[in-house]
Amino acid sequence: MLTMKNLLIGIIILCNGFAGNQGIAQSASAKGYQLSITINAYKGQFLYLGYHYGKIKALADSAMVKPNGTAVFTGANSLPGGIYFVVSPKKEILYELLIDKEQRFSMAVDSAQIAQVKFIGSKDNIDFQSYTRFVHAKGTAINEQQALLAKAQNKNDSALITGKSRSLNTEILNYRSDFMGKNPNSFLATLFSALQEPQIPPAANHPKGVYDSTFAYNFFKSHYWDGISFSDARLLRTPFFEARLERYYRDLVSPEPDSIKKEIDFMLARAMPEKEMYKYLLTHFVQQYINPQYMGQDAVFVHIFEKYINGKNGVDWFTEKYKKYMTDRAYSLMANLIGNPAWDMTMTDTSGKIAPLYEVGAPFTVICFWDPTCSHCKEMVPHLDSMFQHKWKAQGIKIYGVMTEGGKENWLKYIRENNLTGWIHVYQTEEQRETERNSGKPGYRQLYDVYQTPVLYLLDEQKRIIAKKLTYQQMDDLITIKKQKTAANR
Repeated sequence: MLTMKNLLIGIIILCNGFAGNQGIAQSASAKGYQLSITINAYKGQFLYLGYHYGKIKALADSAMVKPNGTAVFTGANSLPGGIYFVVSPKKEILYELLIDKEQRFSMAVDSAQIAQVKFIGSKDNIDFQSYTRFVHAKGTAINEQQALLAKAQNKNDSALITGKSRSLNTEILNYRSDFMGKNPNSFLATLFSALQEPQIPPAANHPKGVYDSTFAYNFFKSHYWDGISFSDARLLRTPFFEARLERYYRDLVSPEPDSIKKEIDFMLARAMPEKEMYKYLLTHFVQQYINPQYMGQDAVFVHIFEKYINGKNGVDWFTEKYKKYMTDRAYSLMANLIGNPAWDMTMTDTSGKIAPLYEVGAPFTVICFWDPTCSHCKEMVPHLDSMFQHKWKAQGIKIYGVMTEGGKENWLKYIRENNLTGWIHVYQTEEQRETERNSGKPGYRQLYDVYQTPVLYLLDEQKRIIAKKLTYQQMDDLITIKKQKTAANR
């Protein structure tokens, strides 16, 4: 719920937390703005004008409070619409305001009653303030009802209190609905529309006349964006748009890469006519999936890179350094996507013999990239070996252990002292590494995205990648599931 209380209380901003105003100058028209403040404090000090942009708070302008108690934010280019805020010299948000078509208005502020700021010449902000006062009053009443609910003595009392709370919430929703009906083209109406939640039809309107959770889910998901236009960049400068976006992909989109890719393509297609919205969404998706939270979702970033970033029609707003990072990351991930055949590795074992990965015969092969001098490896490898010795070996599972660095002597010593028997222990000799470099072929670090250790991969009998970068316990759970499915299909 968008309330003045929620937006103002307890928010502290540091100067270096602002993002700067370069983007504003690029996207603004040439009408200019002039926002005057009269305040009985901070004389000779700077006030700041900031705005929301996703999860960050960016700086738009600054103005010194003159001896007569006035400060004026002014600029030759109009400010893009959004929810802005005035920040004190102590970097505290004093109050919020709406900026849209009205770019020249005044504000009068009493430092002892900041929330009672008076707006002159801005209907948007007068309406916004009326709404927040209304919501504050209703919110206080709802809180009182919640306190009574905690002390309710019986079900009848609880039902009565709950009914009053619902009635108060309904009054807030009706306020918004009534305002939107009377002021459909206002920015505040746009915000109210964007804040609306889909209302799932009553059970009687579900298929067969009974509540259907699948129907409810599909209805909520299909109407989730009803009140939001992806051609309206003003929504980017609000504190709720990014949270709504993240909630959609977290709670309503299936985590499989193909489902995510489909949603991203649909959303970017709708946003493409509005350059700023398109830029914001594409950048958000890159940052979300270039190092994804869940295994397999790196395929989403590869898709984004190939379709929207690479090639002649690629975007032009990333720095050269970040472009290189994205390119290197994409080509590294392309080589080891879930379901793809693993790249063969022709390495040398502890006896000096060549031991290629693809000559390992096993229903499952676990690749362990490790370093005998790495503290995390020293902690994990003995546990992995215990799983292997007590369970996996009897199932025919093999471990292909790749020493990434740490030195051959340290490697052999660790194997001996920890009795890592039964593994296929391999490393890349300097001669093999030099031959690889001279051939121009990518190394195993790029092919398996190994830039830290330890790293585990799970391959099937045909050496296709089943899983990567999981713990050995997660690997064991996955092997168990795979074996159960195989047995059930026989």
